[in-house]
Amino acid sequence: MARRKIAFDTAPPDAAAHLIAVLAAHPGVPLSGFLPIRTEIDPIPAMACAAAHAPVGVPVIEAPGQSLRFARWTPETPLVPGPFGAKVPANPVWMVPEILIVPLLAFNRQGGRLGYGGGFYDRTLQALRARRRTFAIGFAFAAQQDDALPLVSTDQPLDMIVTETGVLRF
Repeated sequence: MARRKIAFDTAPPDAAAHLIAVLAAHPGVPLSGFLPIRTEIDPIPAMACAAAHAPVGVPVIEAPGQSLRFARWTPETPLVPGPFGAKVPANPVWMVPEILIVPLLAFNRQGGRLGYGGGFYDRTLQALRARRRTFAIGFAFAAQQDDALPLVSTDQPLDMIVTETGVLRF
């Protein structure tokens, strides 16, 4: 988190440029982003671009131990406080994404992701992938790379990691 804070404080104004380019290659595909909390990298510019061409959602935590649900989002969507400090749509309209932009604490160069410990994205990705191809994009600052992550068998791998400096594909 300390490395992420430093990266957040020195982030370039176009930190989402690579994410915008990646999503532009998938016009019309429903996706989910996230509304950043604390020092997370901000995907909102990329989500706003994508919302012009496809349904975009944001995650909603309904209960501990459950999978996430995704509520439709646009830049004009009224938001209210949700769990863990993230905002959520005031009047959710549910959707199912095929691409998930995933927040994280750390990642490795093999597509491993360290989250916040609740398992929400791991459960959600496992359930979505059991039904159809679901593409998971980790979005983080390059400084969050750490190749010594304590991964476990239930951790769902990422298909790609996008940072302010580039793209890693797996």
